[in-house]
Amino acid sequence: MVQEFKDHIIINFPFLLESKLLIACSGGLDSIILVRLCHALNLQYSIAHCNFKLRGEESDDDANFVMQLSDQLQSPVFTTQFDTENYAMSHNLSIQMAARELRYDWFKKLALEHQFKYILTAHHADDNLETFLINLSRGTGIDGLIGIPEINGTFVRPLLPFSRAQILTYAKKNDWQWREDSSNKSTKYLRNKLRHDVIPELKGVNSQFLENFNTTLEYLKQSNEFIKNQITQLKKELFEISENDIIKISINRLMDYGNPKASLYFLLKEYGFTAWGDIERMITSQSGKQIFSATHRLVKDRRHLLLSSISEKIEDRNYSISEAESILITPLGILKFKVISEISDIDLKTIYVDKEKLKYPLTVRKWKEGDYFYPLGMKGKKKLSKYFKDEKLSLLAKEKVWLLCSGKEIIWIINYRADNRFKIIPQTKQLLKITIT
Repeated sequence: MVQEFKDHIIINFPFLLESKLLIACSGGLDSIILVRLCHALNLQYSIAHCNFKLRGEESDDDANFVMQLSDQLQSPVFTTQFDTENYAMSHNLSIQMAARELRYDWFKKLALEHQFKYILTAHHADDNLETFLINLSRGTGIDGLIGIPEINGTFVRPLLPFSRAQILTYAKKNDWQWREDSSNKSTKYLRNKLRHDVIPELKGVNSQFLENFNTTLEYLKQSNEFIKNQITQLKKELFEISENDIIKISINRLMDYGNPKASLYFLLKEYGFTAWGDIERMITSQSGKQIFSATHRLVKDRRHLLLSSISEKIEDRNYSISEAESILITPLGILKFKVISEISDIDLKTIYVDKEKLKYPLTVRKWKEGDYFYPLGMKGKKKLSKYFKDEKLSLLAKEKVWLLCSGKEIIWIINYRADNRFKIIPQTKQLLKITIT
């Protein structure tokens, strides 16, 4: 098995040969064999063991066993212990999830403090099958059916191609000892029930079941890569990103591809959405319909779906600037005020006003219902809500609108339109240039 493991590392993980590694070792069969294989290859590794204090003396004996192994192999070892039960209660977690969270956080901390490039865990082919069946039983997409990733950030699982039977045979052949976790015998946990009751039956029906499963897993991984490439191309064709980092998805173009529910699933799943039925119904719903994930918001706006991140809400506060100041920092950017002698550049980020018509201090605030202004170049006033509708501003775009005001009067809908009341006229004596950057 050493040669097979070495070939696997050279072909698939050559970076491990020259890296500083941390091996997670519980003292059980799988992690002990991983340590011994890495030792046989003269890799640069240290051992990390967690004592979760869940099985009394048995947990302490596990820790002692791992420390004895490290002495025997002359390998550096890190140990720690956790009050797992109290942690689970205080964080409203199951014991299993609490233990997982505690150990992975500790491994990451060790890696940071001691410059370990990769953290190795001893997951193997049977673990992959168990994970597949767990995800299948709970309902999952293709991501949940492709098994445990061999590389996930700094975590590497070099034993995934090897079965529990291979690992056990190799350990017995060398007469190596390991620790048995008595809790693994209990079938009250789903993983253990699958391990002891379900999977043996599947293997009994077909002796090649695990090998066939691994073949299927490779096909699923290849299919998943193909889908990812297709979705990357689809995003290029459907995603239109605005200046405010709002992603616009054309509903008409989406429908042209057929099967919009599947397309939306693959387009939006990375943004944390799960209510796929509701998202599909947004296509035919009225404008204004919204769906939230933990990090993003999806809004129906006429012929588009608008995707935006949920950022920390800016307080509806006013920003003010006195006549003596020339710069004001706002949530939209930096406003600059400069007295000039003649008009030069004109664009949406620049306006020119008659300075003598202004009442200081000027203020910048969010727009609100009932606001109105006198659009530059037009006669009469218009409500901002009507102006936004005429300009076809989306719900998300309207939320990001700020106003520059003189007293109660609007000088500028920043980045959109200036007010006619402050325009330059032949009698103007002081020209004020205002820009947003």
